[in-house]
Amino acid sequence: MTKRRILLIEDEESISDPLAAALRREGFDAVVAATASDGLEAFRTRSPDLVLLDVMLPDGDGRDLLRQIRNTSRTPVVMLTARGDEMDLVVGLELGADDYVTKPFSAAELIARVRAVLRRTSAPAPHGEANLEVGDVRMDLNTRTVMRGEHPVELTLKEFELLRMLMEEAGKVVRRNELMDEVWDPNWFGPTKTLDVHVSSLRKKLEDDPADPHYIHTVRGVGFRFASPDELAG
Repeated sequence: MTKRRILLIEDEESISDPLAAALRREGFDAVVAATASDGLEAFRTRSPDLVLLDVMLPDGDGRDLLRQIRNTSRTPVVMLTARGDEMDLVVGLELGADDYVTKPFSAAELIARVRAVLRRTSAPAPHGEANLEVGDVRMDLNTRTVMRGEHPVELTLKEFELLRMLMEEAGKVVRRNELMDEVWDPNWFGPTKTLDVHVSSLRKKLEDDPADPHYIHTVRGVGFRFASPDELAG
């Protein structure tokens, strides 16, 4: 069986060395780069299945590298950062990061996130459910593409999974804990505000006016609801 390749772009050896060793013990092929330039070269030549990308690199900002990756690829990217500021989280997700982990973290926790992201990336569409359509929003579960009318909507992995869950239950409230368990898995160790940041980013991509949403509605203290077909037809 071919090993899944993980590209770790991290300049601190105290983090990269033990993390790469842990990834290899868990059966992954770990490739390490210590700079943004080396990381981009490794991404282009080694074709990783997932990228672990530090925000602060000696020769540049990891978010700039993420932007370059997203120009040509939808390979899952998990950002690693020592920052806990919500704005950093928002910017990273809007640029297309699939997940965002704040240091310090354990190797076991991060590897659990890697497995979860890879599992969702490679999961086939459920049999008989290749497409979802509510109003003018259409989702192809096989190609993982979304259209609003005639316009494509570029989504990250997490945004796609959130939208899928909400559209499958269009007109009904999906509770916060259900979304966290399904999209992040029950063992998610990060902040729950991550859900709100992802929903906010999803609205910016889907809504004409994110402050007055037409599709994704907040039910305070409970969860979120995608508008029903009747609402969207009205």
